[in-house]
Amino acid sequence: MRSTAATDRYDLADAAPEAAVKAADRAHVFHPWAAQDLIDPLAVAGAEGPYFWDYEGRRYLDFSSGLVYTNIGHQHPRVVAAIQEQAARLATFPPSFAVDVRSEAARLIAERTPGDLDRIFFTNGGAEAVENAVRMARLHTGRAKVMSAYRSYHGATSTAINLTGDPRRWPSDTASAGVVHFWAPFLYRSAFYAATEAEECERALRHLRDTVAFEGPDTVAAIVLETVPGTAGIMPPPPGYLAGVREICDRYGIVLILDEVMTGFGRTGAWFAAEHHDVVPDLLTFAKGVNGGSVPLGGVAVSREIAATFARRPYPGGLTYSGHPLACAAAVATIRVMEDEKVVERAADLGASVLGPRLRELAGRHPCVGEVRGLGAFWALELVRDRETREPLVPYNASGAANTPMAAFAAACKASGLWPFVNMNRTHVVPPCTVTDAEVEEGLAALDTALTVADTYTAGA
Repeated sequence: MRSTAATDRYDLADAAPEAAVKAADRAHVFHPWAAQDLIDPLAVAGAEGPYFWDYEGRRYLDFSSGLVYTNIGHQHPRVVAAIQEQAARLATFPPSFAVDVRSEAARLIAERTPGDLDRIFFTNGGAEAVENAVRMARLHTGRAKVMSAYRSYHGATSTAINLTGDPRRWPSDTASAGVVHFWAPFLYRSAFYAATEAEECERALRHLRDTVAFEGPDTVAAIVLETVPGTAGIMPPPPGYLAGVREICDRYGIVLILDEVMTGFGRTGAWFAAEHHDVVPDLLTFAKGVNGGSVPLGGVAVSREIAATFARRPYPGGLTYSGHPLACAAAVATIRVMEDEKVVERAADLGASVLGPRLRELAGRHPCVGEVRGLGAFWALELVRDRETREPLVPYNASGAANTPMAAFAAACKASGLWPFVNMNRTHVVPPCTVTDAEVEEGLAALDTALTVADTYTAGA
């Protein structure tokens, strides 16, 4: 598949399109999370549905959904049309005004959030949503400390990166952000020597209660949790855990913030993953799937109690592009597409009937797969050197030569036309929620081939 539309927007002079795009990138783009001289970004010419392609026509099945945000696929025509129409009518307007498309986006989001989370504070993305949720919690409670889990990711802005529990936090962690970390449940690598999900749940809650007690309950403003941790490993919490956290928060007047930036808008087979646990947070953060990432948008869904704190007291926060009309138009179109095309229901069925069974079948054939876990269109394969000892295929936070097995696995995926989501010793299977059964089988065939490469690095190979 070839596309010339993308190249028409650039002055490519006499250079070949791919070479010109890459040359400009290397000369002027400063990439996130990267040593600038050691990367070689793929030049993308176009995308549609679950696929994208380069300038040579090489097509990739996107099992990463961008960065887990193209829940309805790339370039959905109704979303593209909505952005175009809004740009022609009212491309931008400050957030202090009432704008029809902004109001409609807020209404549609509020109708789908759990409980009484009826007020929407718009941001440009997930990290800013977390920043503002924490600010609201601190102002509402008059307390400073915020608690979050190891094996988490909440964003790269100042507070969000300190809340994060993975190594990306380390270079920016000043130990002055008022953040206290704790262990959340993860039975496969239990910090509590648990043998069952019930034991893991009970012991993780006991650990959290003890941590709150020793920190001083009256000093803790909020507990921040990804409803299902995403980049850190897609670890659905055991039954009863989130309800237990809710009880702890209620007992001590602590604000419960659920981070649904990655899990929201159908990814787990529900509008929000909190629905699986029948738990209502005080604040809920969202971004990514709200409009498929087509125009940057995130936000905080605010409970009535916390909204009332700022009824006659100004909220000291805001962003120039909060509720940007183009982003909100994309959100309105995306939510209506999800309703009309039953995307949430499709994600639920995809997990239960296709991805879950087929990934477990693959795991049975590959000694490198230690565990399969997930739900909806949100799955992870834990890759190990030894199933008995559960030694990871690569060390924690591996790089360079130490990361060779995972680099070889990722290269094999790409050689087979599959674009994977790889983090540490895991590959995440997170295709668009709209992917067809045939496209899933195409991706799993490529994954099967790549896992055979990973198998060569296991203890028995």
